[in-house]
Amino acid sequence: MVLRTCVLSRLFYEADRGPRLAAQPENRPRRNLIAPVCCPYCSRVEEIRVCADEADEEASLAIYNEVWPWDAITMDEVRSFKSQTLAYADFLAPGGSPRRPQVAYVLVTVLFEQRGRGLGTGLYRTVSAWLAERNVPEIDAPVPEDDQQSLEFARHRGFREVERNGRMMLDLATLEPMPVAAPEGIEIVTWAERPDLIRGVYEVATEAEPDIPGGRDAQMEPFEDWLAHEMQGSGDRADATFLALAGDEVVGYAKFSLTAAQPTTAHHDMTGVKRAWRRRGIAGALKRAQIAWAKGQGYRLLATQNEVRNEPIRRLNERLGYREAPGRIVMRGPLAEDT
Repeated sequence: MVLRTCVLSRLFYEADRGPRLAAQPENRPRRNLIAPVCCPYCSRVEEIRVCADEADEEASLAIYNEVWPWDAITMDEVRSFKSQTLAYADFLAPGGSPRRPQVAYVLVTVLFEQRGRGLGTGLYRTVSAWLAERNVPEIDAPVPEDDQQSLEFARHRGFREVERNGRMMLDLATLEPMPVAAPEGIEIVTWAERPDLIRGVYEVATEAEPDIPGGRDAQMEPFEDWLAHEMQGSGDRADATFLALAGDEVVGYAKFSLTAAQPTTAHHDMTGVKRAWRRRGIAGALKRAQIAWAKGQGYRLLATQNEVRNEPIRRLNERLGYREAPGRIVMRGPLAEDT
């Protein structure tokens, strides 16, 4: 049986901002360095081979979606992510991103019934060898916080927790959306209504991104790259991106990341407010606008992940009715010793 690793999309961690925390990560994956690609491990002959074509990558993705159902994506997100990488390998491994070039973001995914046979170890060694050739010394690996087997696998190899993102869900089925109730002097519009303000959105992101817990050492991309990677990906929609305006100044924004793999679930991707405008209720107004939009579009569930240190956004989500669910822990550790 061939086991393949997964591919990562931008679907995962958002950032909502609050006092002193301009960004409270909800579903935005920190694009550290690696775009995990697909490399299968053949248990019978103990061989790891490259993905020969997109059909192989689709098989890899199917395994990923089975193991990570709340983060299921489609090949559209895979292609979008690949376009953002500095390097891409067609075996289990990373492509790079300019945000944190000395740390690789790696997903090793093995079907539950195939664990305990050395497959994960083989994949770990393979990706370590690929990273060693590129002088990347460390790995960040996300692990479901309720998957003790995988956590022990990581700890046994010298990995330590560096970030914990708690998942929160909002059931829209019986929810009656609240009024947006923007603060006085603030107007909430969509990016589709004001496409001319995109550089203002970038200015907010430039302030907000460094304030996300765990993201202070991330490097902000130049405008054109940020626009392509953060705002024009396969899961991005201008009508699902909300701007908070003070006159013509963008002082905050919030956006979803959407995927056909989860047609009834909308994932919060990023919410940010300029530092000078925080603690005025802008993030709450943006979130209420998102909830009303999602309900009107027929979505049944909203999902978000927040870094547990990001208390302002977690409190806001609780007030809006979001409830906790198992999230994921980011474990950081070394390359395999024999690489």
